[in-house]
Amino acid sequence: MAFILETVVVTTDAAGTAHIAPYGLIADGDGWVLAPFRPSPAIANLAENPFAVASSPRDVRVIAGCVTGRRDWPTEPADHVPGRRLSSDHVHAHLELAVESVEEDVQRPRFRCRVVETVAVTAWPGYNRAQNAVLEAAILSTRLDMLPPEKIEREIAYLAIAIEKTAGRAEREAWGWIIDRIEAHNTRTHNNAAG
Repeated sequence: MAFILETVVVTTDAAGTAHIAPYGLIADGDGWVLAPFRPSPAIANLAENPFAVASSPRDVRVIAGCVTGRRDWPTEPADHVPGRRLSSDHVHAHLELAVESVEEDVQRPRFRCRVVETVAVTAWPGYNRAQNAVLEAAILSTRLDMLPPEKIEREIAYLAIAIEKTAGRAEREAWGWIIDRIEAHNTRTHNNAAG
C-alpha cells in the first residue's frame, strides 16, 4: 500500500492563473506522484507549466473549502519553481515540485515529480481529532458517486463524534460546508430517482 500525503496543490497555466485543489500525493522514492482524476484543470495546467506546489494547510477550512467550491484562497509566487503556492499565512510547509515524467491514462494520469525545494514555514503541532475528521469527511465528499450511501452515512456519523468532542470554530465551519455538500448531493440523487 502506498504512503499518501494529503495536501493542497497549486498548479498554474502558462498565463500564471492558479488552480487550487486538495490532492493526496503518492510517495515515489525521493519524489511524489500527483494523479488527478479527469477532468481536472490541474492536468491542463501541468501540460502548460510542469510545476506544482503542494502545501500542508494550517487551517482545515482550506481543504474543506476546496472540495465545496470555495477555492479563493490567497496565493503568492513560489520561491524555486515557476508558479504559485498557498499564502504562507495559511500553511505549515510547501513542497515545490517539478514534473519529470507523465504516465498517461484515460481516467487518471500520473505525474511523477521530483522535489525542487521543501520550504518550512512554521512548526506543525499535528492535527486534533476534529481536524482529522474534517480531512476524512472532505475525502468522502469527493467520492459520493463512487461509494454506497450507507457507507458515507455510517462514516460521517462516526466522524461526527470527533467534531462534537474536539472541534473549534474553524473545524465546525469546515464540517458544516462538507455536510451541506453531502446533503445537497443526497437531495439531487433523491429528486433524480423520483423524477
